Amino acid sequence: MRIKEEYKKSGYFWLPDNENKKIPGTLKISDGGDIELEVVGLFDESIKAFNGEDDLSRIIGHVEKDGLITLDNCFYKKKNFAFGGISKSLVHVNRVLSGVAYEKDEEVTFNTVSFSVEGLNEWLGISGIAVSYGEDYRTATISYTPQDEIVYCLSNGFKLHICFGYTLPDMPSTTEAKITQQAYFKLSSDEAKELPDFIEILHQITYLLCFAIDETVTISDVSATSNEIVTEVSEGKKRPVPIKVYYPSLPFSESLPKIDNHRMLFRFGQVRENAEAIINKWLEAYSIIRSALGLYFSAVTGTHKYLDGKFLALAQGLETYHRRTSSETLMEKGVFRGLVATLLCLAPKEHRKWLRGRLFHGNEINLGQRIKKIIEPYKSYLGNSKERNKIIRGIVNTRNYLTHYSEELEKDSVKDVDLWVLCQKMEAIFQLHLLQQLGFTVSEIQEILANNYKLKQKFNEI
Repeated sequence: MRIKEEYKKSGYFWLPDNENKKIPGTLKISDGGDIELEVVGLFDESIKAFNGEDDLSRIIGHVEKDGLITLDNCFYKKKNFAFGGISKSLVHVNRVLSGVAYEKDEEVTFNTVSFSVEGLNEWLGISGIAVSYGEDYRTATISYTPQDEIVYCLSNGFKLHICFGYTLPDMPSTTEAKITQQAYFKLSSDEAKELPDFIEILHQITYLLCFAIDETVTISDVSATSNEIVTEVSEGKKRPVPIKVYYPSLPFSESLPKIDNHRMLFRFGQVRENAEAIINKWLEAYSIIRSALGLYFSAVTGTHKYLDGKFLALAQGLETYHRRTSSETLMEKGVFRGLVATLLCLAPKEHRKWLRGRLFHGNEINLGQRIKKIIEPYKSYLGNSKERNKIIRGIVNTRNYLTHYSEELEKDSVKDVDLWVLCQKMEAIFQLHLLQQLGFTVSEIQEILANNYKLKQKFNEI
């Protein structure tokens, strides 16, 4: 989670079932969503707590400017006992809900969760701001037309809203006239759902943006509403209270992403007509190739600090992707079972258990065959047959070496710049297959390849 300005606020904090004991403290939320609470004293000074049996599953606080807050899933990182003096302790907080105080075991449910994602404005390419200049370019007219909300029905029962917030110039204004527009997502559900249900979909949507933009983008400004928590705005009119949500989220990059329209894999304008189908296909893909997607994004979002780790994630990701999308085996299952039975019958009784273990995965195709199948649809971008075989051997030999570190395999493994080039090609192949999962046709993928500079670079065409 992107925290643009460090959140550091003082207040009083207490346990939901012991409101009479309030202790002073400072709540700090740093960029990335890491949350710490420094308190003066302890929430519980009993013998039970002294022995480490603290229950900090939920803490309530009242902080400057924000008022009431709820801190969930907390535990002591550093616990100091005063023994008559003054001491400070440090509490790790997993999640902050600002603007509300929940009871100890009260269920936290919402009907909407709104969030911003870096690069969303550029990816959408939708603006209500229009500027026209006079003939001599000494005069200008600026107008704004509010953009309509776009709503998609998701297959999991949620609705995804693309919303457009905006600000207009203050009245009167003689030296400056400023109009801003900011796009954001909103997930909604008619039935109240727990926050983790929203967060799961929220992150899958964010990773879709990462994939489309081909950059690591981060969420920010998360807020939720519940139909059960409302405030009266005028006589007879009520509206849900916005509750700000803070937590450490992924993906996250310390540096801000460089958003470039020409380096995006695809933009909203290219898929607008069938955007709902594409979003649902992406969500459905998580139920089939979740582990492969996890490995892919761990490789491309900077999780691995070293090239060896990135390569292994891509190699394992491609292998896992093929396992999840293909049931291909070396021979028919019935034939293989008969062969196994014959071999076990012929083997000495004392070695049958060992042989059964060795044959358990014997009908699976190996990594080299899987990689060959994966690159087959896009083999024309990887050179001739000799060059493609070199890539396959490089992936297999390097994976085996980095897995087992056998001296015999080291000489055949790919290293240094060649390993970086190999990772680029593997990443590009992965992207093309994910486009296929989203429903892009062969001709559409070819068009993306022809017009995307960054993708061409990965195939080493430039």
